[in-house]
Amino acid sequence: MVAGRSRLERRSPATLHVAESPAAYSRRPRIVVDPSVLAAAIFDEEEQAQAVALLQGRALAAPHLVDYEMASVALKKLRRERLPEAAVTAALEVFAGIAIERHAIDAVSVLALARRYKLTAYDAAYLWLAERLEAPLATFDAALARAAQDHLAGGGSDGN
Repeated sequence: MVAGRSRLERRSPATLHVAESPAAYSRRPRIVVDPSVLAAAIFDEEEQAQAVALLQGRALAAPHLVDYEMASVALKKLRRERLPEAAVTAALEVFAGIAIERHAIDAVSVLALARRYKLTAYDAAYLWLAERLEAPLATFDAALARAAQDHLAGGGSDGN
């Protein structure tokens, strides 16, 4: 019994209301993706099914350089693999439609990671971003994967 009210005067239970941004409903686990995964997904490569399955339902992140790297992959597909220009252009249009959070990098930290793990600066940028965002890194690149396993498992953090 509530002080000052009899049992007969009791109100029905109040309804709990929660107001939340629609963005909260669409939260997806974040993952940093490198061009090897993106290229597999859009260029009908052997690993396409793996790449697409990994990307679905996730918030994708990459350094800003991902656009230049994907243009470079497209050029390689035209020149070395002799894919038809229409197919390459269509794949790049698919890439342009993929929602990817693009991030600036810290060049000094990327340089340190590249030197430490004997990576290119490009690959080190993905590793740096994964560490910064506290997100997994997806790649088909074995050297980058080894560096990521070591570094992101706590074996390589140098505070940058």
